[in-house]
Amino acid sequence: MNANQALWEKGDFTRIADSMRESGAALVDRIGIKKGMKVLDLGCGDGTTAIPAAKTGAEVLGVDLTPKYVAAGNQRAKELGLTNIRFQEGDAMDLRDLPDRTFDVSMSIFGAMFAPRPLDVAKEMVRVTKPGGRVVMGNWIPNDPTLVAQILKISSAYTPAPPAGFVSPMLWGVEDQVIERFAAAGIPRDRISFIRDTWTFTYPHLPVALLDAFRKYYGPTMNAFEAAEAKGKGADLQRELEALFNAHNQSTDNQTTLISAAFLRVTVSV
Repeated sequence: MNANQALWEKGDFTRIADSMRESGAALVDRIGIKKGMKVLDLGCGDGTTAIPAAKTGAEVLGVDLTPKYVAAGNQRAKELGLTNIRFQEGDAMDLRDLPDRTFDVSMSIFGAMFAPRPLDVAKEMVRVTKPGGRVVMGNWIPNDPTLVAQILKISSAYTPAPPAGFVSPMLWGVEDQVIERFAAAGIPRDRISFIRDTWTFTYPHLPVALLDAFRKYYGPTMNAFEAAEAKGKGADLQRELEALFNAHNQSTDNQTTLISAAFLRVTVSV
C-alpha cells in the first residue's frame, strides 16, 4: 500500500460523503452529463458524483485507489438498482487497464488532485478521453477563505513538514499550474477553461458534529490531530477548527449545518 492509499484507507470518507450528496448531484447537472455518455470518475469514493452521473443514464466507471470505497460504491449501486455503473480499483496516475480514447467525460472531483504525480494524472486523463470529449476536475483552492482550504491550512500548522519532493495537492487549484500540467499532456491553453464553483456540505447536526466527523474519518484531519496531540496541542487545533466551522455555518436552524466551500472547476477540451 502506498502512502496516498494509506491516507484514504485510514479513515472512512463515506461518513463525510453523506453530507455531500446534494452537491454531487448538482455538479453532475452543471457538468452536463447525459444519457448515452461514457463517463469515468477518478478518485470517486463511494460515488458522490459517479452515482448521480449514472442516474442520468450515462454509462459510468468509478475508479478509486481504496478498496473499501470501491466496495461501498458497488453496494450503493446495487441497492439503487443501477446496472449502468461499476466501481473498480485503480490509480489516477496509471490507468493501464483503461484503453485510449474511451470516455466522453473523464472527471475527478477532489480525488485525483491528491495523487502525488500530477503530470501523470493529467496525461492519463487526457489519454483515456475521446477526441471531442472533456476532462473535468474539481480542485480545492490554496489559501481560499472558505471551509476546506482553511481546514487544510490550519491543519498544516500542526503537522510535520512534508518530505523532500512533495508536491502539494492544492496546486491543482492554481490556474497556471493546471495549464502547465495539461500542456505537458498535449493540450493547448485555449482548450482549458476555469470556473470558480461552490460545493456545499449539508449535515443534520451542529457544526461541531461535522467537525467530529472530519476528525474521526477524514485522513488529513486525522493525521493533523494525531500530530497535534503528540505535541500536547490537540485542544488548540480543536478550538481553531470549531471556530472555523461555526463561522462558516450558514444554516438558520440550530440543529443543522450548511457550509459552502469554493473550488476551481477545470474543463479541458480534448
